[in-house]
Amino acid sequence: MGMAIRVFFVLLLFISCTKLSFSLYEDQVGLMDWHQQYIGKVKHAVFHTQKTGRKRVLVSTEENVVASLDLRHGEIFWRHVLGPNDVIDGLDIALGKYVITLSSDGTLLRAWNLPDGQMVWEALLEGSKSSKSILKVPVTLKVEKDNVILVFGKGVLHAVSSSDGEVLWRKDFVAESVEVQHISQSSQGDVIYAVGFVDFSNLHVYQINAKNGELLKAPSAAFLGGIFGDLLSVSSNVFAVLDGTRSSIATINVHDGEISYQETLIADLVKDSSAKAVILPSRISGMFALELNSLLILIKVTDNGKLVVVDKVTNVAALSDALLISEEQNAFALVQHGGSKIQLTVKGGYDWNTDLLKESIVMDPERGNVNKIFINNYLRTDRSHGFRALIVMEDHSLLLVQQGAIVWSREDGLASVVDVVTSELPVEKVGVSVAKVEQNLFEWLKGHLLKLKGTLMLASPEDVVAIQALRLRSSEKSKMTRDHNGFRKLLIVLTRAGKLFALHTGDGRVVWSVLLLSLRKSDACEHPVSLNLYQWQVPHHHAMDENPSVLVIGRCRPILDAPSFISFVDTYTGKELNSLDLVQSVTQVIPLPYTDSTEQRLHLLIDINQQAYLYPKTPEAIGILQNEFSNVYWYSVDADNGVIKGHALKSSCVHEVVDEYCFNSRDLWSVVFPPESENIIATVTRKSNEVVHTQAKVMAEQDVMYKYISRNLLFVATVAPKARGEIGTATPEESWLVVYIIDTVTGRILHRMAHHGSQGPVHAVFSENWVVYHYFNLRAHRYEMSVIEIYDQSRADNKDVWKLVLGKHNLTSPISSYSRPEVISKSQSYFFTHSVKTIAVTSTAKGITSKQLLIGTIGNQVLALDKRYLDPRRSVNPTQAEKEEGIIPLTDSLPIMSQSYITHSLKVEGLRGVVTVPAKLESTTLVFAYGVDLFFTRMAPSRTYDSLTEDFSYALLLITIVALIAAIFVTWVLSERKELQEKWR
Repeated sequence: MGMAIRVFFVLLLFISCTKLSFSLYEDQVGLMDWHQQYIGKVKHAVFHTQKTGRKRVLVSTEENVVASLDLRHGEIFWRHVLGPNDVIDGLDIALGKYVITLSSDGTLLRAWNLPDGQMVWEALLEGSKSSKSILKVPVTLKVEKDNVILVFGKGVLHAVSSSDGEVLWRKDFVAESVEVQHISQSSQGDVIYAVGFVDFSNLHVYQINAKNGELLKAPSAAFLGGIFGDLLSVSSNVFAVLDGTRSSIATINVHDGEISYQETLIADLVKDSSAKAVILPSRISGMFALELNSLLILIKVTDNGKLVVVDKVTNVAALSDALLISEEQNAFALVQHGGSKIQLTVKGGYDWNTDLLKESIVMDPERGNVNKIFINNYLRTDRSHGFRALIVMEDHSLLLVQQGAIVWSREDGLASVVDVVTSELPVEKVGVSVAKVEQNLFEWLKGHLLKLKGTLMLASPEDVVAIQALRLRSSEKSKMTRDHNGFRKLLIVLTRAGKLFALHTGDGRVVWSVLLLSLRKSDACEHPVSLNLYQWQVPHHHAMDENPSVLVIGRCRPILDAPSFISFVDTYTGKELNSLDLVQSVTQVIPLPYTDSTEQRLHLLIDINQQAYLYPKTPEAIGILQNEFSNVYWYSVDADNGVIKGHALKSSCVHEVVDEYCFNSRDLWSVVFPPESENIIATVTRKSNEVVHTQAKVMAEQDVMYKYISRNLLFVATVAPKARGEIGTATPEESWLVVYIIDTVTGRILHRMAHHGSQGPVHAVFSENWVVYHYFNLRAHRYEMSVIEIYDQSRADNKDVWKLVLGKHNLTSPISSYSRPEVISKSQSYFFTHSVKTIAVTSTAKGITSKQLLIGTIGNQVLALDKRYLDPRRSVNPTQAEKEEGIIPLTDSLPIMSQSYITHSLKVEGLRGVVTVPAKLESTTLVFAYGVDLFFTRMAPSRTYDSLTEDFSYALLLITIVALIAAIFVTWVLSERKELQEKWR
């Protein structure tokens, strides 16, 4: 017996000495989540390629990002994401060490330290009139040994010190009512020209003393025909502009305080000039570019103001600004498309017949056309000039081209994701190649050797990186087939540029990408809007022989009656299966809960006249819709006029051309919110694919309440007209927030609640029978979150078990929105310390796992908050039964724990949305957060109760089992021996 005890203690000592861990090690980072950083579509770029220090390019983007990129690899040195309303208007470098940005309509001027991106100073420039924003950093302009930055914005010209941001002087142009379009410096540097127009017909040139801002002269000239477009600077004192009819070009010369100009007919320069001309904004020294359809005309301005056509180039996609490459020479670049290649040409401004560079670069057609180009020069070993080009493509990607090849590329279109759906991966097929087995064997041996070094603490930092890379590479999560837990999926994301990406949930890599051809058929779709993504075909029964597909719908222009387009894309290959240009404008898409024999989901496309068009256009789809004709309802929200309407199908459309797939609609109900008292600011409904596990909710004392579950519920938030602005623009007495829950089939208001002294913005999420919304309480000067839960009283009035068994219980009767429901609601409000950008809720396969709210905070992180904290039944002193039920004692504020951030220490800059996707494993939900950055992880709100964790030690389990079996065997032998000895006594 003593031997058995000794064996048992040895076993316990072995287990206690074994290294157990539940934390995240350095080499485990990225195994369950990934984080990708982007900057967005570049609109300004400045190169910094001095001999000392790292070569970099400074950029600002349409996502309001200012960043420093490594010129060798395209990596981000540093970046700052400004607010959504802090639009960057200009970018430049001052003193060789500061990055200067102008933003917020010319009111915020900032200086950032060039090496590390730390903000050095910030200047608030005041003005009272909306105007064009202009940033100019003169090299030679100084005021008392201080370099000066010139800024025009809000109708005021400021001279700002580049060292500390102090405003040296200001000149107000608001009283003159002039629209300043250009700021320049005289050749001597002591006079500043501010050139602009009054009423697009009177030219004014203000000559200002650069030292003190004193007005020297203000000559003017009248343009009887007016002007079109902006004024373009050809040199320091010569400008070009189109007249109001766009038939002639006016060249303006400012010399010694006098204005002289002359007009030249475009017909005298170009024979076929019937098309409307446009002067391109590219700045080329002594020249400018005129665009006529697909023809680019380069025009030189002579000393006496005459125009000379230098060249005519067809199919020019982009033109760069002039680059000074020596004291006497400048250069500029133009890009032309030709098949799968682009032609990059760099020309000198003084010798047009000589090409400084001419290269052909193979370009991926899925990137679209070239939008912008920025060039930079460098000295080759033979002392000749070489050039590199930073190219912005149609899909918002960024490329660096040098010596005829793409040095690096960035998929920055992923910074502007507008919609997300998921797709299952293909089913794994039987069969594997010998080469794959041999490779796996080699990786297995290499991996075990590295892991052994790591276990013995002999691994170098390089080995630690190699271990992590091997884990990521050999992990099951990166395979391109389905897994039994449902962790591996494709995230199909649609960007603002109209490009689709398929991202693998395992490691975030781009599996495929496609720029929709329907967007490129005409110039009208250069800036597509109202892009949305829908599940079109999700094969279940045909999973082996048919691929899933998605539906993309959008409009080509921001107006409601603009023609729309639809596109169908295979989610496995990225191939665009079909695309259609619609005559009608689509204002709303209704995915119907019906599928045809090929598992294509039926959709109704609603136009501006509330006519419904059925897709797919097949006889089978018509038959399915006819059978469910009376069960199709939808609603529309007109927030501008404060009207919500309910609609249903009425009859077939009556057109000149018969269209059996078109249906008229009828209005069922309407709810009108008087604009003088309430304005709609938010509407939220339930996810159509949400799964509810049970309708019953067991309360304390074994009581049961029944959730009011309906897919037709709509949450509406309205505020007082004076409270529509930003927080603090209205007093508590002038502000109120009213929330409604409306049945969208009948228009019946099921619940109404008013929050006096509160205002938006309102962010809400609707799930099962409850809604949670976030707003600001002006009286308490804090944010609040409220919860409303709705229960069905009519389902619980009969508790006869025999009636339930016989099918006569009211729980078995069908639920109809037209039967007046007997509902009760419970609500509660709590203080919340954070401002919120978005709210989502976890979703699981069967709806059994407890819910958690995923809150996108103002700090661009995602916080997980247990729904139990937002239970309206919480009380200060819960009973023992309520405690056993899980009711948490009431507090006035919701707790925020640092461990609850699912993004850990990472930030999803510019966070716009959070999407949750259920896995096949009931305990787990997949979470995707998108903004300027992308973040993906998987989480278990109730812990992984239905599976073992990935870091579970199977070896330790096996050793423990073997040791226990050995201990049992030894104990049995010793017990038998002892029993035999006792019998012999």
